[in-house]
Amino acid sequence: MDQVDVTACERCPALVDCRSRIVNGDGPLDADLCLVGEAPGAREDEEGRPFVGRSGSVLDEVLREVGPGREAVRIVNCVRCRPPENRDPSAGELANCRSYLERELAAVDPAVVVTLGKVPAEHLLGESVAVTKAAGGVREARVGDRSYRVVVSVHPAATLYDDTQREPFEAALATAADLAGVTDDTDGDGQSRLGEF
Repeated sequence: MDQVDVTACERCPALVDCRSRIVNGDGPLDADLCLVGEAPGAREDEEGRPFVGRSGSVLDEVLREVGPGREAVRIVNCVRCRPPENRDPSAGELANCRSYLERELAAVDPAVVVTLGKVPAEHLLGESVAVTKAAGGVREARVGDRSYRVVVSVHPAATLYDDTQREPFEAALATAADLAGVTDDTDGDGQSRLGEF
């Protein structure tokens, strides 16, 4: 973990003032599937792990449904410190934390990266993204000196406020799990789910 964990950082004064801890990635360093969120929220800041609040419960449930389970994936955020009042991280904060994300993705070297929400999708793809329209789409992104297959997804919190987002969220994670080869025969008929999408 020494190669990817950040133990001290003072690059973003507003985040340093707000955080109680740096929230590093969670999960195996050899995971084939890596999920990238935006930034820690209040619960994540308290517990020191990404996606442990209500949206984390949704994420865990869907990961179990599509095959790999949380224990088989790596989860990290674009920004490792909680922004004040859970606001979106600023462009400067994203830039300040970018090298940590690049280093982590290079160490994990996942087969597939899933962006959970608009901020990580735009941060990794380097362009404006209409996430609800792009959800489930497979793209390629250059992060540092490497290229990754990226599956765009809505944020799991979106499913809490709009139940119509549950299906595209599940479909995006199922697509990513299939592409990464981390799901078993989920339909019981020897066929991959990928043909459904």
